[in-house]
Amino acid sequence: MKLRRREFLAAAAATTASPYLLAQDMPGVGSTEIRLGMTLPLTGAAAAYGALGRTFEAYFAQVNDAGGINGRKIRVFLADDGFAPNRSLEQVRRLVERDQVLAVVGQTGTATSLATRKYLNDAKVPQIFVLSGAPTYTNDIEQYPWSLPWLPAYRIEGGVIAKHIATARPGARLGVLYQNDDAGKGFLTGLKAAVRPGQIVKEESFEATDPTVDSQVLALKAAGADTLVVFGIPKSTAQALRRAFDSDWKPQVYISSIAVSIPQVLEPAGLDKCKGVISTAYLKDPADPAWTNDAAMKEFLAFMKKRAPQVPLDNLSALGVSIATATMHLLKQCGKDLSRQNVVNQTMNLDMELPLVLPGLRVQTSPKQRELFTAMRLQEFDGARWALMRA
Repeated sequence: MKLRRREFLAAAAATTASPYLLAQDMPGVGSTEIRLGMTLPLTGAAAAYGALGRTFEAYFAQVNDAGGINGRKIRVFLADDGFAPNRSLEQVRRLVERDQVLAVVGQTGTATSLATRKYLNDAKVPQIFVLSGAPTYTNDIEQYPWSLPWLPAYRIEGGVIAKHIATARPGARLGVLYQNDDAGKGFLTGLKAAVRPGQIVKEESFEATDPTVDSQVLALKAAGADTLVVFGIPKSTAQALRRAFDSDWKPQVYISSIAVSIPQVLEPAGLDKCKGVISTAYLKDPADPAWTNDAAMKEFLAFMKKRAPQVPLDNLSALGVSIATATMHLLKQCGKDLSRQNVVNQTMNLDMELPLVLPGLRVQTSPKQRELFTAMRLQEFDGARWALMRA
């Protein structure tokens, strides 16, 4: 049957505009390039996380200059979602349906990634190295097999902090400030599981979009807490640190690993106000002199100077490079089969040491073990840098 002229021209235009539509076996993969998408907040309250996207993009620009991966260049699409779930879903749809990406990598945020998880799993598009440690990413892996988290589970992080409190401050009275989403609640679950009953004297939650957390911090102080535990995005964590100090409250403070950036959290709060703060870590800190002679850190600093001089040197830029390194490893492991199904299959068989991950924290996954990191270290801020505490 002959096509009408209008139908023929429409079909030809669609084919010309997106040749990836013809490669149903390997969408997002052409003869000369591989397309990867990432959603993250480049603007808004959580814009500090934009650093990891910029370094991810810069890393693959360097890979491309060296010839790419198996002769293909990596094309990265960064999509700003402003840390808003509905906007994230809109951007992910665009990445999949218009930009025809092979996978969505390093998606930032629990609420935003959960808003897109069903869509990506229904479409059978890999959602890999998600920047969330929410329990649902490991508990519901059979229902959502196309989704793989990057961050250590928040329950693990909460447990690490709780165990330190039990040893170092057994009589502590805890005030907990947490983000009111699956991430914050997962952290709180891990914390509660390892502290004594009644040791938490008060809990206060906040929304990531709240302008301040001042009232919550003052409520925890009024409850008689002598230890403050904070789980939240960089902006809210900086506000909590500053407000606690300025209200003449001097609790022992613990913060989560998602908000330990010196230039983007501790400096805005005031370095003098953050001395003695304890947190968790799984990445090497570029500001820690302990890594001065570390070969991987030297290579990272040289890369940042050349490729991303405008991006702060902190855990977020180290995170962006680490995710990019893991992604490159994964793509190489896929070999000639760059189908979306094989990408997911290979995430179940990872075994690698990432250069900027702390020694001893090796990435190993299996069909039954999808968590990349199952342990963390404690670190303390001395007023100028984070220093690892004794294991």
